[in-house]
Amino acid sequence: MVTPAAAPPSSFSALVVLFTIVFINLVGFGLIVPLLPFFGTSLGAEPWQITLLFAAYSLGQFFAEPFWGRLSDRIGRKPVLLITLIANAAGYLMLAFVPDIWTAIAVRLFTGLGAGNISTVQGYVADVTPPEQRAGRMGLMGAAFGLGFIVGPGVGGLLVDEAAGRQGFMAPIYLAAIMAAVAAVGVVLFLKESRAKADPAAPRERFLSGLKVAQTNPVVSRVLLVTLIFMAGFAGMESTFALWAEQGWNWHAREVGLNFMAVGVVSVLSQALLTGRLARRFGEARVLAFGAMIFGVSLVAQIAAVHLFPGHPWLVPAITAVTAFGMSLTMPNVSALISRSVDPDRQGQMLGLNMASGSIARILGPIVAGVIYSSLGPDWPFLIGALFAIPAAIMAINAGRAFRREQARLAGAKT
Repeated sequence: MVTPAAAPPSSFSALVVLFTIVFINLVGFGLIVPLLPFFGTSLGAEPWQITLLFAAYSLGQFFAEPFWGRLSDRIGRKPVLLITLIANAAGYLMLAFVPDIWTAIAVRLFTGLGAGNISTVQGYVADVTPPEQRAGRMGLMGAAFGLGFIVGPGVGGLLVDEAAGRQGFMAPIYLAAIMAAVAAVGVVLFLKESRAKADPAAPRERFLSGLKVAQTNPVVSRVLLVTLIFMAGFAGMESTFALWAEQGWNWHAREVGLNFMAVGVVSVLSQALLTGRLARRFGEARVLAFGAMIFGVSLVAQIAAVHLFPGHPWLVPAITAVTAFGMSLTMPNVSALISRSVDPDRQGQMLGLNMASGSIARILGPIVAGVIYSSLGPDWPFLIGALFAIPAAIMAINAGRAFRREQARLAGAKT
């Protein structure tokens, strides 16, 4: 049994340090991801091999997130964050020296296995934050992720030199490794542990053993389905957006990149300034459902815009900003609901299962969306993503009802 350690002297200062570390690490991640298709091409990869380059990372995260989350419940958050950041740095360095695309895919799988630390970050936030403030604090961590994705791709685009072939990608890859190493040093020097170590004599659970616990928890089981359904719709839309924009608006890489940079800005501001306030005012489940429905409506609006207003491409970033706002209301509240619905010694494990659910969605969503795009047409991944938002919102409302029933039961037991 793990009992929470005393919170750091100032939970705010701990969160500032964690925010900075997450931001630095995600800048490195953002440096690499937009360049992977071009890096794969420099290795002579076919398009289907490039998609494997992305899927391998998500596959690694699928197995890693529950493992690292569960391990952080046992040995503490700080050592797990340190291990995963070092694995990040090693993965980037190995990528710089791969001889062919298959080795690159294997390296990305390793990096995904080593880098599944989002649930550990969320577990740390839950450790040092009162329950009623967790949605807001999770939103701040989401803002750090979003800010990293804004800065990283821009810096990576400036550093890469496609004319130099494979060597032209070395500068952003090396910088990504350095950023991960700097984040690891930050963990060592500035981050205080938020949990006590587990009793070594305590029985150890098997990998993914927490799945049975999640299934029996009426809140967690529903929220995991929300993540799976919602993220599948989002990943499908995201993976086909550039193709859709090229066909509908004659957009190219520059326009698509600027559009997603604007999305990052909206996401950062929303998660930092609004998500927590709305959750405290209306409750996590209601805000989660509202965000899912906003997301679905925005996808339908994109399709309507391209057919009804073909001469107004400025509508795309405006509507995509609405999509980003809906996203900013969903995932922080998912994490907050999970952290409030399980014992402290299972928070990392359950948050890890949630990230694994998202990884499945990010693996299957783009594959299915590609088939739908080719067989039914470019609008259909958007329309199906919008349909997915409906059951996600219904499941979120049901999770909220289950959460309130459990809170009422606990209150009655105390009296």
